[in-house]
Amino acid sequence: MKKIVFTGGGTVGHVTLNLLLLPKFIEEGWEVHYIGDQKGIEYQEIKKSGLPVQFHGIATGKLRRYFSWQNMLDMFKVGWGIIQSLGILLKIRPQALFSKGGFVSVPPVIAARLLGIPVYIHESDLSMGLANKIAYRFATKMYATFEQPASLRKVEHVGAVTKIDSRREQMPASLKEITAQFSEDLPTLLFVGGSAGAKVFNDFVSNHRDVLLSDYNIINLTGDEQLEELSPHLYRVAYASELYQPLLNLADVVVTRGGSNTIFELLAMTKLHIIVPLGRKASRGDQIENANYFVKQGYAQALDENQLTLSALKETVADLLANRGHYETTMQASQEIKSVDEFYHLLRKDMKE
Repeated sequence: MKKIVFTGGGTVGHVTLNLLLLPKFIEEGWEVHYIGDQKGIEYQEIKKSGLPVQFHGIATGKLRRYFSWQNMLDMFKVGWGIIQSLGILLKIRPQALFSKGGFVSVPPVIAARLLGIPVYIHESDLSMGLANKIAYRFATKMYATFEQPASLRKVEHVGAVTKIDSRREQMPASLKEITAQFSEDLPTLLFVGGSAGAKVFNDFVSNHRDVLLSDYNIINLTGDEQLEELSPHLYRVAYASELYQPLLNLADVVVTRGGSNTIFELLAMTKLHIIVPLGRKASRGDQIENANYFVKQGYAQALDENQLTLSALKETVADLLANRGHYETTMQASQEIKSVDEFYHLLRKDMKE
């Protein structure tokens, strides 16, 4: 039986593409394995999926760009993770390993290369994260959402891989209770901060609640169950897995962080959006780069966190709505979206060569 190993984790963004590809390989009769952190979100997501995937836990250490004594301990964890991965891969003997990135992916990628197993990796952001910078040295090929420098010869620009193809979807019956609280005369804003929500959005909605609800219907994906509420012009919910796209469909404008997965989903849906990226103090600046790229392409508008005031938001929303046709036409003309099936066939083709 043909076997493949997936790896990647730490955030939902490092698991999403894997979750889209796993069923494709299973349907084709492959035995599928996953190497990750037993305490990480990757284990939770694989377990929640119900797919027949064999999960193998390894030690993982965080890779830091700054000095920390913790780096010493984590180097030992990475080394132990490589040894564990070698044992797992020797036992499985897969035809290939596919990595979506994150710190946990480094040991399996290195181990696979040492054993002569072809390694395929994927980078979602405009600039490579540290884990993928390391993994690239050991990879057979890298697929990238954005164009990468010509000096990276093992990279193929494939665009964004998303399961969202259009915004035409019937409203589920479960949304009727929510829409009953909304006014048809008001535009609907949706605030989404990634899989864990975003405190800056939650606080913004709470602090400006009365003014916002007088001008808009508000949907707030909070990541915090204590904030859940359904009242006139307001729906706040911690998580919305099945209702995620239907809620996006309801929105006239989405206010989001600059994570690659989310903004390309919005592009695929031709959904008006405002990007408020994580700053450099909280990240390596990848979301700022993503936001700048989307603004330059004419897909969206962006606000820095310190620019997220009530007046700035209202002005930006008004501009997007006034120029809706321009933004939607620009997004519809984009050639940056690739379906899961297209990417799967490309990956399988490369694995056969």
